[in-house]
Amino acid sequence: MSPRSSPPPTGRFRRMMSRISGSAPEPEGDVLPGEDAAEQDCAPIRECHDRQVVKVAGTLRTVTMQPRAGTPALQAELFDGEDSLDVVWLGRRSIAGVEPGRRMIASGRVAMSHGRRVLFNPKYELRPTGQE
Repeated sequence: MSPRSSPPPTGRFRRMMSRISGSAPEPEGDVLPGEDAAEQDCAPIRECHDRQVVKVAGTLRTVTMQPRAGTPALQAELFDGEDSLDVVWLGRRSIAGVEPGRRMIASGRVAMSHGRRVLFNPKYELRPTGQE
């Protein structure tokens, strides 16, 4: 006999509860949940070193306006599940779509600032939001 199957939950709360209580589907191949082909060639943040040109992917944890040297700067923390780095856009107060919880792919040269990895003015790609 096959395991009991039910129709997919319809409401946001029910989908969230089914994700929490149900088992996650097995990822196909080497692709992790929430990851697609564009994110596979990204480096893990923990392996990024000072002055290295990198391409990283993750979820934005925080987005704040943090002035640097008297000029506005939008700063976000990009977390890949194991480590994080700061993404900073100098001269920007906000960027449409750059918000906590959004997935992003960013590329640029890593700098070290106060012991943290930072990408200044990176090239970036916002990933589609989940189905609501």
